[in-house]
Amino acid sequence: MQTSHTATPAASAISLTRRIAAASWKPVLFAALLWLAAAAGEIPVPGTPVPITLQTFVVMLAGLMLPWRQATSAAALYLAAGALGLPVFAGGASTMALVGPSAGFLFGLIPGIIVIALLRGKADLSSAARAAFTAGRYLLAALVGGVAVVYFFGITVQSTLTGVPLTTVALASMAFIAGDIIKAVVAALATSGLSRLVR
Repeated sequence: MQTSHTATPAASAISLTRRIAAASWKPVLFAALLWLAAAAGEIPVPGTPVPITLQTFVVMLAGLMLPWRQATSAAALYLAAGALGLPVFAGGASTMALVGPSAGFLFGLIPGIIVIALLRGKADLSSAARAAFTAGRYLLAALVGGVAVVYFFGITVQSTLTGVPLTTVALASMAFIAGDIIKAVVAALATSGLSRLVR
């Protein structure tokens, strides 16, 4: 009797540890992918201090593949790493990027990822037509959350911090949008097919 009482808390602790590990590895993986997307290289865009990276693509993947809490945790973990001084942002930047012209694009990752995860719905790959509908819904979610929401925050904060009019910042940001639409298409097609494997 005494043995079973002592075994039960140990088994509960092991079960809890397994649940935490199972819930944590995906956010950690996507936070690392966000860092790799920034570290892999950046393309400077004339007229704006914000470079092109693959971060929005990773945000779209996270929002389309993970439950919204895990996806949000990935973005929050990434931002926290930068806030602590780790060089995880574009160009090896850290804390100062969170108060600079690109801060809105960074802080916009969290609401963007939440919108993607909430809009995407459940994958239905039972037929070609339903798979196409799922891919279309994923594309819409990626465009709304990964482009519209992130850019809203990015453009608004950049305009506020630099004193440049919103329309000017928005026009300069158009160089990013074509690339982000392509990223959204690729993310939607990839994740609608992969969703069978990750769920």
